[in-house]
Amino acid sequence: MQSVCQRVGTCSMCLNRQLNGFLGLIKWRRRLVPACVRPIYSETGKWERSYGLETRKRVENWWFPRIKDQFCRISETDKSRPKFYVLSMFPYPSGKLHMGHVRVYTISDTVARFQKMRGMQVINPMGWDAFGLPAENAAVEHGLHPASWTESNIQHMRKQFDALGLSFTWEREITTCLPEYYKWTQYLFLKLFEAGIVYQKEALVNWDPVDQTVLANEQVDDNGCSWRSGAKVEQKYLKQWFIKTTAYAKAMFDALSDLPEWYGIKEMQANWIGDCVGCSFDFLLKVNGEVTEEKLAAYTYTPEAIYGASHLCILPTHRLLHGNSSLKEVFRREFIPGKDSLTSVTAVNLLTNQEIPVVISTTSFENFLDTKIGIPSTRAEDAAIAKNLGISFTEVIEKLPNGLERVINSGEFTGMTRQEALKALTQQAKNKGIGGDLTSDKLRDWLISRQRYWGTPIPVIHCQTCGTVPVPYEDLPVVLPSVTTFTGKGASPLETVPEWVNCACPRCKSAARREIDTMDTFVDSAWYYLRYTDPHNTDRPFNSDLANYWMPVDLYIGGKEHAVMHLFYARFFSHFCHDLKMTKHKEPFHKLLVQGLIKNQTFRLTSTGQYLKREEIDFTGTEPVHLKTGEKLQVTWEKMSKSKHNGIDPEKLVKEYGIDTVRLYILFAAPPDQDILWDAKNDAVLGVQRWQTRVWTLVTKLIEARTSGTMPNPELLNKKEKAEARKIWEQKNLVISEVTEYFTKDHLFNAAISRLMSLSNILHQAPRPLILHSAEYEDALATLCIMIAPMAPHIASEMWKGLAHMHNKLCTHHNWGTDVLHQSWPKVDPEYLKPADVVEMSVLINNKACGKVFVPHQAARNFEEVHELVLQSELGIKHLQGRTIKKAFLSPRTALINFLVQE
Repeated sequence: MQSVCQRVGTCSMCLNRQLNGFLGLIKWRRRLVPACVRPIYSETGKWERSYGLETRKRVENWWFPRIKDQFCRISETDKSRPKFYVLSMFPYPSGKLHMGHVRVYTISDTVARFQKMRGMQVINPMGWDAFGLPAENAAVEHGLHPASWTESNIQHMRKQFDALGLSFTWEREITTCLPEYYKWTQYLFLKLFEAGIVYQKEALVNWDPVDQTVLANEQVDDNGCSWRSGAKVEQKYLKQWFIKTTAYAKAMFDALSDLPEWYGIKEMQANWIGDCVGCSFDFLLKVNGEVTEEKLAAYTYTPEAIYGASHLCILPTHRLLHGNSSLKEVFRREFIPGKDSLTSVTAVNLLTNQEIPVVISTTSFENFLDTKIGIPSTRAEDAAIAKNLGISFTEVIEKLPNGLERVINSGEFTGMTRQEALKALTQQAKNKGIGGDLTSDKLRDWLISRQRYWGTPIPVIHCQTCGTVPVPYEDLPVVLPSVTTFTGKGASPLETVPEWVNCACPRCKSAARREIDTMDTFVDSAWYYLRYTDPHNTDRPFNSDLANYWMPVDLYIGGKEHAVMHLFYARFFSHFCHDLKMTKHKEPFHKLLVQGLIKNQTFRLTSTGQYLKREEIDFTGTEPVHLKTGEKLQVTWEKMSKSKHNGIDPEKLVKEYGIDTVRLYILFAAPPDQDILWDAKNDAVLGVQRWQTRVWTLVTKLIEARTSGTMPNPELLNKKEKAEARKIWEQKNLVISEVTEYFTKDHLFNAAISRLMSLSNILHQAPRPLILHSAEYEDALATLCIMIAPMAPHIASEMWKGLAHMHNKLCTHHNWGTDVLHQSWPKVDPEYLKPADVVEMSVLINNKACGKVFVPHQAARNFEEVHELVLQSELGIKHLQGRTIKKAFLSPRTALINFLVQE
């Protein structure tokens, strides 16, 4: 892949894109092991009994490159195999990973490894959402070219990812700021342009009157001032590019019902879109009988009654009164503050050809509307305005004796029911390209213009003769020119490159100018999931066959902050590509996993609100105080942030605990959708450390037992030991069933780890004869290693290697000759699935175990039958007879009944 700097033409020196080993953060990987440290089994064939700090380092050092190479070696797509596409939202290359990154990518890595072990063809791609304002700010503040800054950050973060042992499909890497990617972003823009879904109109922007430049929202402080000049920011109208996302509102709203549960995100999407009951129609504006260049889209809740329109309402805040419209003076002159004002401007409905007056209304509209069609037949407030201003209107709705309503006085649509007329009228408007798309009163079209340099150039040329002309497809990409000076002042930096701005019109060949706005970075990320399916295609955005095979994304993982806008825009592009027959799937994402935040404590001065570093705080007392002044502090839990001094450096964590411990901690500390409170979960770090040591000890015990000189023989087990072996077998199957469900259904990795811990505890209780002679014990331990592997691949790989080379194995069904990550995910034994004749029911009284009762299998799920059988049993007669039972609870899944009795 060519460097960012080379492709945009800048002279700045960039870092080499080739990786040079792993991060220095895990320095022990590069050191020679001291003579006092015993090497691990994979190096010497001699098993190390204890899993201490040095052993852990040696294990991860040995397996790290091998595991990475194994997973990332991808063959050609085999469309005959089942696939699994796991995707975590790609990051902005800020230059440094934080714990939020570690959490989301650990989850995706675990899922990818698990699905691969299930036999799936898996991709877990990674790339960079590389355009954006921070790079341009760095250019202004530090003199770094945005390309150099971005390239350097990508290099650093790529090495950080590698140091965490994450199994990304790097050969599918994409970078949105490279021309080979944004060429196809521009291609899709032109397709939208052809479809009439892209348009220009005036819109408000944040204007810095001192620096004479447009500011992004994040460049305006809480006081409404410019972050750089300090000037009070003004609102100014500029011509901006929009994508008509409202054209897909109804389709996207309806498609939500076909998606699986998205843990409240579907509701957020539905709320963002709103109820799609109305639509907009296009109008041409006239003044003094003369047609102007102004075209206006106006909304109505009752499109079927459009022939009854009497007037068109705009608000006093409308752009026509404040922007650069030729009608601004007319509207301002005729507007009477505090009153509905009938103007001399009229609007011609392009569907019905009816001409109606424009009214400036003082009554606020619903949600984000600023233009509305007045239809007195269907809305009382419209009728009131018409009567007050003396505007005549026609009734167009007739109620029939049977209660049904039909439209009248509506041309060819007269006589239709309201529903029939709604469908016919909106379809005719869509066919003519003059509106008709059902949408809500709260959804606005997507403003994509950015007056920035570091973004995808909008592929449009402005010609005085031909107007707005799209760049021909064969001339794509429109590559960003080299800009050497960034001041943050004045017009877009692109304006300073006349040899790029000035060009020839593609149609008439006369002098013309390029569009100098660039696209919102949300456009780049709205289709990246499709490019991953075919990232090196130079002929089109992606091959449809490959997209149809890999899509939809089976599991999409990311933060809740992207659950509305990014998800909406991504769904919009997917629907649009489907309509172009580029893909067969409308919806891009099947399951969605929205992970919680990782929070840490913050400490603020009550007097100033200033955030303090930990070294500025005195923790010796009952509550923390400022070290210098003794002032009490506000202590809260907040998202980790550099500016709040509560971040945890992932590199330091990995160096201290190792990769596997950090991964297990992230997965075990909380369900993925819940927040992790860092300090409150330190016990989880120690807990997963101890658990790794315990499982290692289990492997040690088995290896030592099998090398003791005594040949294993299951026939030497007595009846009690065989019963214990049977229980281990049952527990193994139960844990396989539950852990598999946790991995596939709700991705409750914390619960999965908890169940694996319980299995390891059962194995710890096994006596030596069972360890030596039981095939069930050996199988359960091997199965435990396999199920640990997706979450802690390094220790699992070493333990498996030790088991695989153990002599006198009793289990032959495992593929001992290959590494643990190449094992098939365990399946429940068929015999376990056969219903037993009886079920051993645990009996609790007031939450305390008091024994077990055997009940017939067919009765074990029936509360009344189990209740009666327990009462009639010897245990029931002894413990429950004569006592008042307040309540009883049956859990068929765990074969447990709990009686609450009066003491």
